[in-house]
This record gives sequence, C-alpha cells and structure tokens, in this order.
Amino acid sequence: MRHPFLDALERGVVLLDGATGTELRARGWRGPSDVAVLERPDLVRRLHEDYIAAGSDLILTNTFAANRSQLARHGLGERVRDANFHAARIARDAREIHGSPVFIGGSVGPIGLDLALGAWTLADAHEAFLEQIGALIEGGVDVLVLETFPSLAEAGAALRAARALTDLPVVAMLNFNADLASPAGEPPEQIAATLAAAGADVVGINCGVGPQAVLDMLQRMAGGATSVRLAVKPNAGLPRVVGGRVVYPSTPAYCADFALRAKDLGASCIGGCCGTTPAHVRAMRDALGSGRATAAVTLSAPHDEPQPLDEPLARPQPSRLRDKLAAGRYVISVEIDPPRGTNPRKAIEGAAMLQRAGAEAINIGDSPMARVRMSALALAVLIQQQVGIETIIHQTTRDRNLMALQADMLGAHALGIRNVIALSGDPQPEASQSSAVRDVDSTGFIRVLKRLNEGLDIAGNSIGRPTDFFVACAANPTADDVALELRRVRAKLDAGADMLMTQPVYDTRSLRQFFERLGAVDVPVLLGVMPLLSARNAEFVHHELAGVTVPDAVRERMRAAGEAGLAVGLEIALEQIEETRALEYVSGIYLMPVFGRYEVAAEIVRRLTGRDA
Repeated sequence: MRHPFLDALERGVVLLDGATGTELRARGWRGPSDVAVLERPDLVRRLHEDYIAAGSDLILTNTFAANRSQLARHGLGERVRDANFHAARIARDAREIHGSPVFIGGSVGPIGLDLALGAWTLADAHEAFLEQIGALIEGGVDVLVLETFPSLAEAGAALRAARALTDLPVVAMLNFNADLASPAGEPPEQIAATLAAAGADVVGINCGVGPQAVLDMLQRMAGGATSVRLAVKPNAGLPRVVGGRVVYPSTPAYCADFALRAKDLGASCIGGCCGTTPAHVRAMRDALGSGRATAAVTLSAPHDEPQPLDEPLARPQPSRLRDKLAAGRYVISVEIDPPRGTNPRKAIEGAAMLQRAGAEAINIGDSPMARVRMSALALAVLIQQQVGIETIIHQTTRDRNLMALQADMLGAHALGIRNVIALSGDPQPEASQSSAVRDVDSTGFIRVLKRLNEGLDIAGNSIGRPTDFFVACAANPTADDVALELRRVRAKLDAGADMLMTQPVYDTRSLRQFFERLGAVDVPVLLGVMPLLSARNAEFVHHELAGVTVPDAVRERMRAAGEAGLAVGLEIALEQIEETRALEYVSGIYLMPVFGRYEVAAEIVRRLTGRDA
C-alpha cells in the first residue's frame, strides 16, 4: 500500500518545520540540543506544538545528533535508543495534543568528528545509523529525514541503513557551501542523481547557506536528469554575532517569498533550518496556502463547505452567555431533562419552544436524581445543532473518574460546548446498582476545568490549544447547614468558578441573608426558580427534594388556590423574580420546570421578555 506521505507529495507542497537547536536555545535550553529530549521533554514538545500550530505538515524529531558517536561526547553513548525512541514519542504526543494529521520525520544527522578524523570508518557509521534509525522506527516515526550530511559517502551509508530496516519514505538532504557544492565538493546534480538511484524518495539541500544560495542549487537539481522530488531547508540567512548572541537576518516575509520561489522551481518539501522560527513557518504557510498537504480527505461542513481535517469539527465559538452577562444583560436559562430512552424529540421541541419564547440558554441535567438518562453532552450537541440555542451542561463527578471527566470535557469542547456547571451529583439509590466514583468533588472539578482553560490536564501535561469553558457552580441558600454551604460556595469561587447558579429559592429574605453572609461575589448569579404546579407539588418539593425549602406561607397560598394552582404558581414565580431582580448580585434566572412542563417555563419567559406565544 502506498505511504500517505508519498500521496501528500502528489497533492502539493509539504511544509516542513523550522530550526530545533537554535529555537531551543532561544527558549532557555543551554545543554546539547539532542539531550533536551531526555532532560526537558516538555520544552521539546512545546516547540513541536508551535510548529504544528504554525502550519507544518512534517515535524522532525530532536535527534539530529542522537547517534552513538555524538551522544558519547556527553557521556550518553549508551542511551541512543532512549534518546531516539523518546524523541519520536514526544513528537507524536505533540501531534496528538494538537490534533492535526502531521507527519513525524525521524531526523538523522552525520556522525561528526569521529568519522571526519578517521576514528570511525563508514562501516562503523553504518552500524551507528542502524542503531539510531531502528530506535526511531520503534518510536513510531512516519518518515526518515537524513539531513545536513557533508558527503555522498556518509549520506549513502545512512540511506543503506534505512533501506535495510524499513520501507518508510526517506528524505535525504546534504549540507552545502556558498560555492554551491557539498563540503566534499560534490555538485547538486550529482547528489540528486546518486541519492535517487540509491533509493531516496526525496533529495535536497539543508543548512549551511541561506535562501538565495539554496534557490540556485535547487534550480540546478531540478534541471538534472533525475525526476526525483526535491526538498529545501535553508538557514534564515548567514548568521552574525550581535551583542554577544548569534542572529539570523532573514525575516518571515523574506522566507515566505523564498517558499513561493522554491515551489515554482519544483520543490516538493520546503522548510527552514538554523534561525528559522514558528513565525517563519507561519509566513511560509500563509504564502503557500492554508490547506495542509497531509489532509487526504475532507469532511462536509454545513452547506457542503469543505472543511480540512486540522480544523475542529465544530467551529470554535466563545460562550455567548458569558458575553451577555459581562454586558450586564439579564439572562434567562431553562433546564431540560434528557430522555430516559433514546428519543430526544420532546427535549429538542421543548428547547425550540423556549428559544421562541426568549430563553437564551438551556440547562441540561446529568442523570438528575441519579436515574439513568441520555448523556447531557449528547443532548446538548443535538440541541445546539438543531435548535441553535446555547446550552449549559451539568457535569457530575459522581459517575466519572478524573480521566473520564477530562476526556468528556475535551470531547465537549471539540463539539462546541462552552458552558459547564460543575456538580458533585445526587447520591445513587440502592436500586441503581451502580457505584459512585468521586475522584474529586465539584470544587476539584472546577480546578480541573480551569486547568484545561490554561492548556493543561490535571497532571500538568499540555493539551495543545487551551479550552474556553465558562464554568458555573451551584449554591443552595436554604441548605440544612448554611454555614457549611457558605464554606463550600466560597471554595468554589476561590477555585475559579465564573458563575453561580442557585437551587430553587422561595424566600427572598433567606436569599438576602445567604449572600450577606457569603460576602463579596464578583461573578454573575442566576437565581434558581422552580414554578409550583399545585398544592401537592408544593408539599413534594418541600418535603422530598433535598435542600429545597418552600415557606409555610407559600404552601398555604398553593393550598388555597385549589384547581387554580398552576396559575398561582406562575404568579408566585413572577413575584419572586420581580422581587430579586433589583438585587445587585442577581444577573438572571435559571428556570427549572417540574415534570417536563416546558410550556409553563415558556409562559414565564414570554411574560418576562414580552414575546407573543
């Protein structure tokens, strides 16, 4: 079967990454470049991530000098396998974190002084290349990139080692001098023909010189007898020392122009070597076009618009709810319970009705009352896609360990969910035949979400692009132990919660007392409102819903209403909303319709927004 890298070459230019050694030094690494994979893998991975973000189709492992001869100079000659295997894994991690289908190129450089001074023979070099390339293959590279070789003889030894071990594509590049020949004196035409005949899939030029000289040699290679594909990876100009540090003069714009000229001359692989940065690569990406050569297929976006694979399936949008609250808008959200089966029709139609009434968000419970229901995430995605209203998913720590919580949240973000309320979850009844997990409570979960917003998982590993969750937390102003509830709410706010949503409150005086004791709250608050349907419903809420108190006066009013209980329940809810609307810390309401009576919630919303039925 044909290798995907070769298919990518057929589709267009493959954009390589930029410098590794000079960039690591610019980022604070002071040791030998290839040792960084063993001592600072995080630094190496972030560099890979930056090149992927800049638009590279092929990133090279940080193993240019990770052969036995070079590593022995730093007392690490026995760690060839470790350095190369881990370097490949670091590059693969960066690819997985970023989520783009880039290729991983295993970088193999020359032996160095041992061969140049005669301490090693070409046979010794061949054995060293076998060792290094074997470890790179074990680490999972997609392509082998032999780079910066000073002679055809040494490059040939490396190429023979590669072909003895694998049928992976091989890119072979020599170093050149300003006189347009390799350090061994070989001209570009000879190099291209010889390496192509030896089995290289791509041949070319890297390091040593800047863009202009590389273009001159590329033209000579392209004009030769061989039809092999060509690669170019020049330095960002000729270095000079300024203020005690080495500076490469070529700007990103200059390199972008170089990339276009190299493409016109027939280069299939274009990148940069010493002195080139992610900014240079991004400029070349912009010049060459935004589509990655790695994307073999596309997915259909709405209206059949082609969508490359390196873009999220859901177009990234910030939380509109957050923006509305920040602008001082009084927000109305309504809770919808997922179905107990597989048909979401009632919930979706309810969301559409509530949107028409003027609701601005839909809350979706996570198996409320610890009874099995459809995934809140699944229903949220359906509602956002089919109705177009923003959702707030309830996510509990009851049913998921830390790994599952983070995995679900990464998936939710990829699917366009931005608002999450972090909850511990109702305790399971014995009949559920399931066990609680609770690796973390709601406060710990808030910290997890805020770490994801920083681009890190809970263990400190990069996830690539940070998430952008708007994180809510719950508060119960009428809890049995108000002092304990106050401590918990303060802990959630201190953990970074962006919004506070209360349980249903039927007593404005209790609400005021709770927030007076809580102290300064600098996040928006949505007041929980559960419209009562009847006297019997009022008694159920008061006596059987944990943590919810319906004052005697309200229950008496519902009893006196008789058959008009629904109308009176609406009046009580609207009165409560009106009483609390003037409170400085109340930024909106969170309606919780009982028994799926979404029409009741819609009537309240219409009365508040003035919309017709």
